Amino acid sequence: MLNRFAHAIALSLLALWLAPVAADAAPHKRSAKKEAHVSIVKRARVAKTFAVGRQHLVARQSRSVVRLAVPSKPSFGQMAGLHATQDDLDLRSSVALVIDQDSNEILLRKNESAVLPIASITKLMTGLVISEAKLPMDEMIAISQDDVDTEKFTGSRLRVGATLTRGELMQLALMSSENRAAHALGRTYPGGLNAFVEAMNSRAKLLGMGDTKYVEPTGLSSRNQSSAQDLARLVAFASNDPMLRELTTTPERQVEVGNRTMQFHTTNRLVKNPAWEIGLQKTGYIAEAGQCLVMQAKVAGRKLIMVFLDSAGKLSRIADAERVRKWVETHSPNGIPSGNTLIRQVNG
Repeated sequence: MLNRFAHAIALSLLALWLAPVAADAAPHKRSAKKEAHVSIVKRARVAKTFAVGRQHLVARQSRSVVRLAVPSKPSFGQMAGLHATQDDLDLRSSVALVIDQDSNEILLRKNESAVLPIASITKLMTGLVISEAKLPMDEMIAISQDDVDTEKFTGSRLRVGATLTRGELMQLALMSSENRAAHALGRTYPGGLNAFVEAMNSRAKLLGMGDTKYVEPTGLSSRNQSSAQDLARLVAFASNDPMLRELTTTPERQVEVGNRTMQFHTTNRLVKNPAWEIGLQKTGYIAEAGQCLVMQAKVAGRKLIMVFLDSAGKLSRIADAERVRKWVETHSPNGIPSGNTLIRQVNG
């Protein structure tokens, strides 16, 4: 009897001792199941995230391809069909004119009376007006918010608040085609920007540039328009200005802007080419105008005025100039044949 009672007590004590162990074991089983479930969920989320990310990447790549496939904005010359005009040198420019500066002999002509946007070729007139105004070149001018491009929203290395001399702004506008520099030159002209644009148009009229109109000093506006005939007049006249000759043919220049030294370069690689003897030059580009280039250069002992407008391709205006130089060098002065003489007037 006593033995059975002691055995019962022992069993009870054993049960009480084992109960916590069983209680502890159950949460571990539930925790293991829960962890396994969480792991499966996490793996599913990772897989889903990877799949979504991959789809997003593919979508982004697809959108990139679509953006690249969108055709660029056609130039005024392209819309007018000027690129269909053929010429003896197979030029990529839809408008071209080459003149012997001393004899006024036309060596090559192609749509030379077509009136088109001229982009930063505008800055050549900007420089001429400033040069003839005899303003102090050492006067300090600060770049303002008004000089920021709101036409094409292009950027600039010249920040608002940067202060340079008028001479430095002239250099950067004519050598590096700096838009804020050109705008600041016009804005600080006596009487302000409107007076400056009026002076640009008055100077064009005095030079006999009847097809030319300026609305601002940078060339960012497609409403700045001219013809190759008019621009040849401008180049011929501007090439007699020592300041413009120097500033447009400088390969590079360092400028102190605040506590920084900034390096600027010419936009015309031919300036650095020893095969070329360039007296004056200016490049230009906006979508509406295409690639443009005007130069006065000595080729085969002759001073030539060259005008190339609405050229297709980034380097095509340079290639056209090289074609003309080689063409002139391989022909005697009296043996150069005329190019295609088709003339088409374009107003825009």
